[in-house]
Amino acid sequence: MLDVCLLGCSGMMPLPRRWLTAMMARYNGSNLLIDCGEGTQIAIKNKGWSFNPIDVILITHFHADHISGLPGLLLTMGNAERKDPVTIVGPKGVEKVVNSLRVIAPELPFELKFIELNEKIEKLSLCGYNITAFKVNHNVVCYGYTLEIERKGKFSLEKAESLNIPKRFWSLLQNGEKVADGDKEYYPEMVMGPKRKGIKVCYCTDSRPLGIISEQAKNADLFICEGMYGEKDKIAKAKEYKHMTFYEAAKLAKEAEVKEMWLTHYSPSLLKPELYMKDVKKIFKNSVPGKDGKSVEINFEEE
Repeated sequence: MLDVCLLGCSGMMPLPRRWLTAMMARYNGSNLLIDCGEGTQIAIKNKGWSFNPIDVILITHFHADHISGLPGLLLTMGNAERKDPVTIVGPKGVEKVVNSLRVIAPELPFELKFIELNEKIEKLSLCGYNITAFKVNHNVVCYGYTLEIERKGKFSLEKAESLNIPKRFWSLLQNGEKVADGDKEYYPEMVMGPKRKGIKVCYCTDSRPLGIISEQAKNADLFICEGMYGEKDKIAKAKEYKHMTFYEAAKLAKEAEVKEMWLTHYSPSLLKPELYMKDVKKIFKNSVPGKDGKSVEINFEEE
């Protein structure tokens, strides 16, 4: 099970009823945060989720509306007696940028570990999350992120019994461990079926439409994508500033055949995104206007 919350959905500046874009995921006791604009702490508090379990922070790019809330968040985590390391992932230079912001939060009781992205596509495995970072098309270096939670194959009781594998080894084999018993060796593949369908979430803000986005979002359970503009006559502005319209995001969702798409990263001038959804849904039916605090619990498919 993966919990996902769109903490804020505003682009450029926070508004009285709309925080800056950020997303949090919770899995197996470990929280992952994507971006941390001004007000992210309040958004987390409003949701009732905790700062302390945040183990991984993914930064899309270095514009202030995506990172300016980070020093305050780190300070709050320190004040909450966080001791375990926190891993921060972002474009090349992320360590220098974060340490510059930490002038106002210089002392932390936990270690910061940095992973700097250099390639067009990079894969990471952190705290149970399989993460793919993929470069998108904004006016600075910017990455989208795909999160995947793998699901093991089924344990075959029949195979274990037919091979006379002692019961005390079953849980070890289920956990992927090889077991030696005298001159006999047992391997997980002897009793485990093929991997089953896991959970997939794709998150992308601040980009023009690209093929890599729909490729990364392919068959995702949830696709969270920026929709800076709902007004169709703002396509020229979207192209100029390298953002997306609602309709371009919907086309990507349709190409990717995702289960559901949430729009986010709205222009401050866009007050009622729901007014534009009728035409958006004509392109991709399962389009939803994101809002602060919107969350979903994504479970593994039943068999």
